[in-house]
Amino acid sequence: MKTADLYVRVSTDEQADKGYSQRSQEELLRKYCDINKIAIGKVIMEDHSAKTFNRPEWQKYLLELRKHKRQVDVVLFLKWDRFSRNAGDAYQMINTLRKLGVEPQAIEQPLDLSIPENKMMLAFYLAAPEVENDRRALNVIHGMRRARKEGRYMGLAPIGYVNRTDETGKKLIAPIEPQAGIIRWSFEKIAEGVFNTEQVYKQAKEKGFEGTKSLFWFAIRNPVYCGKIFIAKYKDEESRFVKGQHESIISESLFYDVQDVLDGRKRGQYKLKIASNATLPLRGFLICPHCGKLLTGSASKGARKYYSYYHCFDGCTCRFRADGINNLFVYELKKYIPKPEMIDVYKLVLTEAWNGQFGSVQDDRTKLLTQKKELEGKISYIRDLLSSRQIDPADFREMKSDYSNKLERLEAKLSAFNHEQIDIKQLLDKGLDNLLKLDYAYESGDIEKKRLIISSMFPEKMTFDGFVLRTTRINEAVRLIYTLNTDFGQNKNRTNRANSNLSCQVGVTGFEPTTSSSRTKRATGLRYTPNDILKLRIL
Repeated sequence: MKTADLYVRVSTDEQADKGYSQRSQEELLRKYCDINKIAIGKVIMEDHSAKTFNRPEWQKYLLELRKHKRQVDVVLFLKWDRFSRNAGDAYQMINTLRKLGVEPQAIEQPLDLSIPENKMMLAFYLAAPEVENDRRALNVIHGMRRARKEGRYMGLAPIGYVNRTDETGKKLIAPIEPQAGIIRWSFEKIAEGVFNTEQVYKQAKEKGFEGTKSLFWFAIRNPVYCGKIFIAKYKDEESRFVKGQHESIISESLFYDVQDVLDGRKRGQYKLKIASNATLPLRGFLICPHCGKLLTGSASKGARKYYSYYHCFDGCTCRFRADGINNLFVYELKKYIPKPEMIDVYKLVLTEAWNGQFGSVQDDRTKLLTQKKELEGKISYIRDLLSSRQIDPADFREMKSDYSNKLERLEAKLSAFNHEQIDIKQLLDKGLDNLLKLDYAYESGDIEKKRLIISSMFPEKMTFDGFVLRTTRINEAVRLIYTLNTDFGQNKNRTNRANSNLSCQVGVTGFEPTTSSSRTKRATGLRYTPNDILKLRIL
């Protein structure tokens, strides 16, 4: 009497679509053995795809056959697609089983493989499921590409989004808080250029970011957050971006600003290092008066407590007590607090300065429009070259893809100019309110807040010579307020002055107050940009 092992295989999708349950397969196999007087050795239950033979239960069974040869005559399965859906792998496995003395056989598609002509039928039985698999895979690829071209996000939602179904049954992704807010905050922080990406990631973790460092890096590179879906290159189709149907978390201009920072094309005016010691908020902002290097800081143990110092290194002996410089900095900081009774005057002058200097933004827009026109001209030119067969189609596709990516970035930046209107009144209200309590905000803030105020107020480094703090430049919006304070303090007889003159009377740089004569001789106009007022919001 022959002995047979029963191989029962099913995958989840097949069981759901066709009803190939393991129980029904086993029942049919046992009935076949009863009818044909075949003894049953063991039953192998498999729940795995038949694309390859790297299946857990099959590998275990193959190992047992090698250990115990000639103990089984045949391995039975329902159909040949239960055995394999890959013709090449199936032929190799049949040869392996025969060397072990085992004959594979499908009870619903029986073949006597000793007859050469039956190998043609075997090829058909094995090729049919492989063709079905390939067709199904191709349909899935085309379906997913079509969905992406329509702007639909496919797959598990990225962090900050959640998978949902709308009232029509269509799958979509939607922002979910608080993760969406943390992602938005992270993009804004990186674009500012104040902290590097590693520091922003650590701060995001403190805010509740639920992901690893690699996931964070993937997120800040993912165009999905600005409402774009990436279509990968496929055959003759070039890769490109399309507008997604989902709600964006950030603007396109912010996304491209962050990519410029990450790629090294855009650098902030300053980079902060997070100070571990709260008594050294000025570490990294002070220049050594002897050698010109940046002073670092550390704490030394005294008789009863630790004392903090700002000091140089590499043989330089420059060293200052930290508490003395910190107190001096707070004293100097208070000089820039506006007078409450003059708030309306400050708003009037700053608004005038804003309107006068905002023309540079329009210049930037004009430059972007010029660059856009040049790129469109280049695309038109290479299209003409292609039509006249002066360049190869492959070269055309490569150049067009490059130009199209650059054009898309320019259009995103132009879109920001057209849609992101700044409310100067609201901005000044908030900024001046922050300046009125500048000393309180600095002294009560944590180390990160202190360093943020320092970097916003003083974009360039400071020098301490043992007596006086000096800096080459401060935030020009704040300097304008300081100049107004000085001018109104000196103008005792209340002589009328034109506001437009006040906006130009910016003294020499540094903490030390300048006289009116120095402003007359050395004034070079207001070195002011709209960003200086924008920074007042974060003081």
